[in-house]
Amino acid sequence: MDKQLIIDQLKAHKKLPYLDYRLKRNTETFTDTLFYTLFDINTHVETHLEKLEEQFDALVNLACWETAKPCHKIWENYVAELPIILKKLNLDAEAILSCDPASLSIQEVYMAYPGFYAIAIYRLANVLYNQGFPLVPRLMTEYAHRQTGVDINPGATIGESFFIDHATGVVIGETAVIKNHVKIYQGVTLGALFVNKSLQKTKRHPTIESNVTIYANATILGGETVIGENSIIGGNAWLTESIPANSTVFHTPVIKIKTK
Repeated sequence: MDKQLIIDQLKAHKKLPYLDYRLKRNTETFTDTLFYTLFDINTHVETHLEKLEEQFDALVNLACWETAKPCHKIWENYVAELPIILKKLNLDAEAILSCDPASLSIQEVYMAYPGFYAIAIYRLANVLYNQGFPLVPRLMTEYAHRQTGVDINPGATIGESFFIDHATGVVIGETAVIKNHVKIYQGVTLGALFVNKSLQKTKRHPTIESNVTIYANATILGGETVIGENSIIGGNAWLTESIPANSTVFHTPVIKIKTK
């Protein structure tokens, strides 16, 4: 075995100059610190805001590959948004508590509901995404995805009092729009009809109007698909066209009885 030859070949194929996995690890640490700063009673807000700024500076050094972009200016704008994000997350938690008969306390929602955690990290990532900060928001939501099974692209637009019940297997695409007081269950997909790179700048994912409930494993696809307000989408339904407000959509199973 020519060890040096193998080393040279590995180096030759190691092509991406900015693929530094410290960015991924540091983003996860930053995400944890953010979450605790917002919610944990024993986490000192003033001290941890300073800590977060240091962690964010480290992310900027790793993630700002285009030096002309003013990444360092993002932090002040981001901190100013944190009270607004926290207010929205408190509304999300209250929606879960009021909608789920299994929830015993608001503390349980914050600490034990994977859907709430996924929503929290999405909201924290979404603000950075909208400011054009590269890659970090995607790493934040992927960190939550790995822990909860909920995959929310940070580019999605989600209104107030959002509730994901049971959480696992939910997928919400980049251009999805979800309005207020929407409740979805495990396995729901809000996806695109077509997967084509040329569609990158277009709206590919559906719009869910206010007060809609989407039950487990329903799939709703397409950028022009609108689910009208106050509608109920039953489990395992497949939708690629819009439905009007106040609709009820059910998947109809086919039952065949075996005969001798």
